[in-house]
Amino acid sequence: MVKFGVGLPTMQEIETLGPDGVARAARLAETVGLDSVGASDVLVGDGTTALESVVTLATAAAVTERVSLDFGVLSVPTRPVAMMAAQVQTLQYLSRGRVRLGVGIGGFPGSPFWTALGAPSTGRGRLTDEALRALPGLIAGRDTTVGNGVSLTLAPATPVPPLLVGSGTSEAALRRVARLADGWLPSALTPAGIRTALARLRELAEEYGRPMPRVHLGVHTVLGVDREARRAMEAQLSEFFQLSPDEIRQASISGSPAEAAERVAAFAEAGVDEIGFALDGRDFLGQIELVGEIRAHLPQ
Repeated sequence: MVKFGVGLPTMQEIETLGPDGVARAARLAETVGLDSVGASDVLVGDGTTALESVVTLATAAAVTERVSLDFGVLSVPTRPVAMMAAQVQTLQYLSRGRVRLGVGIGGFPGSPFWTALGAPSTGRGRLTDEALRALPGLIAGRDTTVGNGVSLTLAPATPVPPLLVGSGTSEAALRRVARLADGWLPSALTPAGIRTALARLRELAEEYGRPMPRVHLGVHTVLGVDREARRAMEAQLSEFFQLSPDEIRQASISGSPAEAAERVAAFAEAGVDEIGFALDGRDFLGQIELVGEIRAHLPQ
């Protein structure tokens, strides 16, 4: 059975929900039976509202007991790997092992936030590879040498969380997933696009002698009858991902929970193991409740 998660409110929606919005959303996701909650690095520094992802998931950890805590994803170029490991290790310890660590090359090079940090716009793939090699040892409390040649040991040692890579479908990206990750975090893909990518990912996993990574698909979602929110979501997907109207319908989920279940079943048939719902409807908490209703409509 495909698993469900939701992205926590970290952008414009938090202005409506207020400071307790993250805690309320995390508790509700657990209450309605979802499997995970997530947060991403989306800080740009141009005045756009965006909560920092480590603090966001720490807040969720404090008010939940069961759901996985998903980074989807941490931008490697904006964080020294030793600091990233210390933050993840601490959250893994305090949450009793509920972290799942997604990392990626980052989507906002050259933005004011990246520039202020001195984060590089080039060499991001190499930095991500280095981080994926170093993070397991650092989080597990082993003496580990990082990219600048310094060796260090972090404590308390914790179980290494599943490592996932957020990326597109390029050959280099799929090779990184197959070689170094436990899971793949794509987004805005149609079922047909997923099948094509997974066929290649399976070949690469066999080439490297590693298990086939699990697939955690991010899907933009508007549930219910909010046609205005649906049109806004479709316009955003068209502009950002350059998708055609038909591709948008295939790559997103909208409508009633029963209609959403049909789209979920199509993604599951294509090879998706988990779906992370990016909620674009205006009633954020109401959208979480509707996600919780989808599973009842899936074929048994």
